Formats: sequence, structure tokens, C-alpha cells
Amino acid sequence: MNLLKKLKSMDRNGNAYTFMYASVMVIIVAMLLALASTALKPAQNKNIDTEKKIEILRSIGMADGVEKASNRHKYVADNFNRYITNQLVVNYKGDTISGAQAFIIDMKVELAKPIEQRNLPIYVATLDDGSIKYIIPLRGRGLWGPIWGYLALNNDLNTIYGATFAHQGETPGLGAEISTIEFQKQFKGKTIFEGDSILTFTSVKVVKGGAIPNDPHGVDAISGGTITSKGLESMLFDCLSAYQQYFEKLKN
Repeated sequence: MNLLKKLKSMDRNGNAYTFMYASVMVIIVAMLLALASTALKPAQNKNIDTEKKIEILRSIGMADGVEKASNRHKYVADNFNRYITNQLVVNYKGDTISGAQAFIIDMKVELAKPIEQRNLPIYVATLDDGSIKYIIPLRGRGLWGPIWGYLALNNDLNTIYGATFAHQGETPGLGAEISTIEFQKQFKGKTIFEGDSILTFTSVKVVKGGAIPNDPHGVDAISGGTITSKGLESMLFDCLSAYQQYFEKLKN
């Protein structure tokens, strides 16, 4: 208010008035933006949580009705609570970390840590037929920015049941193809260990020029998206390998 009073008493044709007027406007706009940001924060957080739940559900094929739902948030929350029957956090030794909450863990933060210090979230899903799936969050880097996703394993902790990938800024028609159903469905049925041995971790290779037919560990790379394909391959190896001791303990 003192600034406004001072403005009224100043010469409107002077440089000082122009500078003061601009400063007051900047302060007012900044305050309005801060208030708007604070007011919108709960809605923004709700949208972020809902999108994350959709991606998790998509990895087990339980997000198909989202677009037709009259209440998107409720539909997603109900399905998430129905199918995700357990959430836990483990360390690289495969031990459960008591008190940690899987859903709020930021994989970007965790992957910046040494593996010995990482909190590794796992989502356990129970489908309508009673089968159990283990969902692992993924995060890596493509050509232009971060890529991420979720990979669901069957109860054998080896065979992939489903996968979903997303990106921040990959090129449409090239690297961005990782977010398409056609690319993602290649992963179903692939295995991340060699044979029945859970000690021989192989992950999944994204092969330029196409994987060998019936290769249990290979999928076709994106034509013209070599760097993104290799980034996704590295993401799979780096993220999944951190859970190897947990898989070994669970299987035994």
C-alpha cells in the first residue's frame, strides 16, 4: 500500500515513476501467481498420482476403461485398490525396508544414489483369476530426456506379463514409439533370466534390425530410434538387476 501511495505522489512523466510502476506490477503478478500455484497444487498432485496409478495398472492390462470412465480419478483409484494388493520397498540385498512407502518413492532420486543406498519399490498385483504379478518401476534416459515405465513379471519372477513405457521428449515417429502398444506388446512372454536359473540375469535386449525369431530375451528396436532403443535396453538392465537378490529370496 505504501508503494501505491508513493506512486500517486510521483511525476508520471519521470523515469522514476516508470521504474516504480513496473516494479509494483511485477510484485503484484508474482503474488497472484504464487496464490494460484498454491490453490492448484492439490489438484495437480491428484492428477500426478492418478497418472502414476494408470501406468502401473496398464502394465497388467487393467487400465483399458480409463478413457470411458465418467469419474476418471475414482475409476483409477478403485481399480488400483482392487488389483494392487501389496506395496513394499526392498534394498539391493532383497530385504524389506520397514516403514517405507512404495508409491511416494521418486525413482529419479533413488537411481542417483549408489545401489547400496537405494529404496526399491515393488507393487504386487492379484488379478481376477488369482494369479500374482510383480510390478517393477523403471527409469532411464532416451535421446532427448528421461524415459520411464513399469514392467510386470509373472509369479515365476522371470517371464514378463506386460510392460508400459513413456517419455518426456522423444521424437514423434521415432523414439516416441516406445509409448505405443505395438512396441510394448513385444515384451509379453520374454524372460529376464537364462532358463530356469534365477542367478543368470540377462534382461531383455532391444535389437537393432530385429531380434532373432523366438529369442526369449530379444525384441525389435525402433526403426530410426537407435539411441532411444539403447536407452530403454540400459534402463531395463539397470533397474531390473537391482532386484535380483529380492527375486532370488522370494523364489527360494
